[in-house]
Amino acid sequence: MTEDAFLVIGAISLVCIVTIIISVHGLRRSRTTRDFYVASRRVPPWMNASAIAGEYLSAASFLGVAGLIMAFGPHGLWFPVGYTAGFLSLLVFVAAPLRRSGAYTIPDLMSLRLPSRTLRRLTAMLVVFTGWLYIIPQLHGAAIALSATTGLPGWLGPAIIILVVLPTVVSGGMRSVTIAQAVQYWFKLSALLVPTMFILLQVGAGEAEFIPDLANAFETELVIETHASTYRTISLVAALMLGTLGLSHVLVRFYTNPDGPTARRTTVFLLGLLAGFYCLPIILGVVARAVLPELAASASTDTALLHLPDAIFTGVTGDLLTALVAGGAFAAFLSTASGLVVSISGVVSQEFFGGTVRGFRIGAILAMVLPIIAAFITTGLALAGAVAMVFTFTASSLAPIVLLAIWWRGLTVHGAITGMLTGAVVSLGALTAGQILELEGFTATVLQYPALWTVPLVLVVTMLVSALGAQRPSANADAVLAKLHLPEQGTQPAKKY
Repeated sequence: MTEDAFLVIGAISLVCIVTIIISVHGLRRSRTTRDFYVASRRVPPWMNASAIAGEYLSAASFLGVAGLIMAFGPHGLWFPVGYTAGFLSLLVFVAAPLRRSGAYTIPDLMSLRLPSRTLRRLTAMLVVFTGWLYIIPQLHGAAIALSATTGLPGWLGPAIIILVVLPTVVSGGMRSVTIAQAVQYWFKLSALLVPTMFILLQVGAGEAEFIPDLANAFETELVIETHASTYRTISLVAALMLGTLGLSHVLVRFYTNPDGPTARRTTVFLLGLLAGFYCLPIILGVVARAVLPELAASASTDTALLHLPDAIFTGVTGDLLTALVAGGAFAAFLSTASGLVVSISGVVSQEFFGGTVRGFRIGAILAMVLPIIAAFITTGLALAGAVAMVFTFTASSLAPIVLLAIWWRGLTVHGAITGMLTGAVVSLGALTAGQILELEGFTATVLQYPALWTVPLVLVVTMLVSALGAQRPSANADAVLAKLHLPEQGTQPAKKY
């Protein structure tokens, strides 16, 4: 094994060891069910914003954004725009009411708004299914990162993620995961900031041979059909903006805030953290497009950031920067997978094990079973593309119902169930057809990027069934909406970590 491979293994090991140490610290402080589920709802805004950024910046953000810029040029820039704008939607429409609900999970929120066992179970199934879909790209990313930088078998990457994530979640629940994810955000930021600074310093010193190519980095004609390109862009941004509202592992973090105003401050801090981070993969993606043109023409653009340091720097500098990027990538995989496992565990425990800590731990193990199997039998869909499909699914199935539950008094149980099922079936059907059918042109684009028509369809179906059906809104609708939108009284102050 080469020296640079040992450096990469060392960086990955350091990330894993720090994560495990933090989980042990969380074990000493997690004593109650509230600690496991929502960290006793006393997480301060700066800590929560760092933790949300840590789990949100997944494989698609760390490696996939640069890979998409490598593959598609300017079209890839819309992904970080959509990812960040999703939290603006969350700030405006969801953050404070969600915290005021007092719920542990999205099914809890739906049960509070519309008491129905059937609706609760359907919501729980969609949350678990979405979490499974989202874990798979993290495992794929770990396989890609490890094999590309060390030459070791790809299956070791997912194995490392599983061996670190499960003890972290099982030992300390939300409290330990919160601290770990906050630390991992700052490590991920450093893992991209340091290489970016080195590259910019070399450019400033006039020593970079690739400078003339930077001006031509976006010359490639990407899409011939202008109408298809416009539709694709709008639909993609809509999916990313609304899909955030249906991501249970993101929403559950807002339950950890002390009150609604704190949840809003958390989101404001978070927008700054995300904007600062996404500048880095964009810069590095543009540089990689100029430095590694042969990679842009291949199917392995997700490895662009992993190969970029060695392509620019020689000797130990390139090796150290590669190890840093690889360690940051594993921090991304670990933090996102941890958040997803916490989210799935909470739902499984609430639905099937009475909400106990023991049920939470069993749920954590069950949360990894299907993704492990799927990761080993699926192949190379681009990381950001795979995550965009998850966002499209949540934007079509969960997000419209969450919005209507918070803001529309007329929502009924039948309307919510019909809307969820319509969004889930139609979006999943369109995405599947877009992948397996050999279609071209605008028809293929409409199926591969369906959010622009599936979301309005779900809203119309839900509102029509609620308004025209025989069922009336729940008797406690006014009281619940008042709870969601009126300021809380006597909330606890944020606890210092």
